[in-house]
Amino acid sequence: MRTTAAEDVIFGLTRMGDTEASGLSADDVAQVVNEAARFCRDQILPGAQAADREGARYANGTVTTARSYPGVYRQWMEGGWQGLSAPEEFGGQALPGSLWVAMMEFALAADASFALGPLLTAGAIECLDHYGSPEQKARLLPHMVSGEWTGAMCLTEPQSGSDLGTLRTRAEPLGEGRYALHGQKIYITWGDHDCTGNIVYLVLARLPDAPPGSRGISLFVATKMLADGTRNALRCGGIEHKMGIHASPTCTMLFEGAEAELVGTPHRGLNAMFAMMNNARLAIAVQGVAHGARALELAEAYAAEREQGGRKIEAYPDVARMLMEMRASTLAARLIALETAAAGDRFRRTGDAEAELRLALLTPIAKAWCTERGVENASTGVQVHGGMGYCEDAGAAQVLRDARIAPIYEGTNGIQAIDLVARKLGRDQGAAMRALIAEAREAAPAIGTTLDGFEAATALIVAAEPEAAQSVSFAYLDAAGWVLGAWLLARAAQLDARYAETEHFFRQRMLPRAVARIAEINAVLGRSGE
Repeated sequence: MRTTAAEDVIFGLTRMGDTEASGLSADDVAQVVNEAARFCRDQILPGAQAADREGARYANGTVTTARSYPGVYRQWMEGGWQGLSAPEEFGGQALPGSLWVAMMEFALAADASFALGPLLTAGAIECLDHYGSPEQKARLLPHMVSGEWTGAMCLTEPQSGSDLGTLRTRAEPLGEGRYALHGQKIYITWGDHDCTGNIVYLVLARLPDAPPGSRGISLFVATKMLADGTRNALRCGGIEHKMGIHASPTCTMLFEGAEAELVGTPHRGLNAMFAMMNNARLAIAVQGVAHGARALELAEAYAAEREQGGRKIEAYPDVARMLMEMRASTLAARLIALETAAAGDRFRRTGDAEAELRLALLTPIAKAWCTERGVENASTGVQVHGGMGYCEDAGAAQVLRDARIAPIYEGTNGIQAIDLVARKLGRDQGAAMRALIAEAREAAPAIGTTLDGFEAATALIVAAEPEAAQSVSFAYLDAAGWVLGAWLLARAAQLDARYAETEHFFRQRMLPRAVARIAEINAVLGRSGE
């Protein structure tokens, strides 16, 4: 018996997660999840293909979104969805972050271009809630939590992509806690649009006395409109024409003396911005899940209707294999994302240090592994459709175009792999990963041999020289994802027999990919150690 995405999410939250610890019953969770799925299906999805064809437009300094977006955004705001997990004191509902992750899966599956606006706003809310002053939070957050204002993250510059230490945007003191921002930022998602009257920008810049490199970066907040109703000295200088997410305005933002305020401590801006980036990285992991889920939905529907050789193509073994690969890896990715979100909920609720370690360890794995699967599954979805999949009307091509950005932005997947081996394994010499392996070994004895190999690979990585470890970092992260997916699917199958077939397929047909990655690590690091 096949399960729906909503059923899988409810199961992951209530049977495999701990939402009850937040005071929510299983019925409460089911009600929120089902309503979120309905809203995205009925309100966001219908206009997604037309919005993709229309795209965002820039003319005379003004950005205009697809014609349907302002109305859909009003429905999003009126439904209170932006404040789902935001603090109550600023108008939010303070529900677990894992419920926001669930909402984001449905929204991103319905229309990734639209959902990226709320996604970035949620990250900006979290950053300001942690690092903003009481006055900043009281003034800005109620408008953002309600959805009345959106948020944007301004990091990248033409000469400064992943190397933020080279950014040049400067902040000149104006007195009375105000600064003037001068500089150019690129690739700013939803940097300008016509869905709200105001936008809150979190901007990395340098103070006049800033030391060189990343240690000299501060975080500032600026708004599109000033308190007196006049326009701030910032503007969109153009939008990118992209491979996918056509309806999401990706802007070049010009700060021409824009009035701003410091957020947090001078020269410690990266610490604050990473609160927003880590929120966004989990959300992008969910984007990978969403692309897989949408590709699967389209492929299953097509395969059930398309007839060749006297039978539906879903009956042919190779098509059935493709659909099952999509189904199994998407479910594994969904469970990894929910497990990561649950660790974040535990840490925020209790301050538990182990939960914080689990969150930090899982975030780069979730971001990279889930988005890699999203691209693979979107490509497989096109293959199931055959020639029709290569044509835009079927919708499968749009999923593939939209999915391809996810392994790139919010830190490329190569950077996530380096973060995993250099920082997350390095800070405790692999102790948190070994604890996770032990947990998986107890819950899923059938994958014990693979876990043995992965634990040995972990030891090799920890002992290796930094350059050698980084040379196999992507292989290690990929292996981690397959292993974690197998563990979580085993737990799911133990709790509910509906997942037994999927778990068996994943273990027999997909987990060997981890074995191949482990062999790669052994070959490279074994030679380097001779």
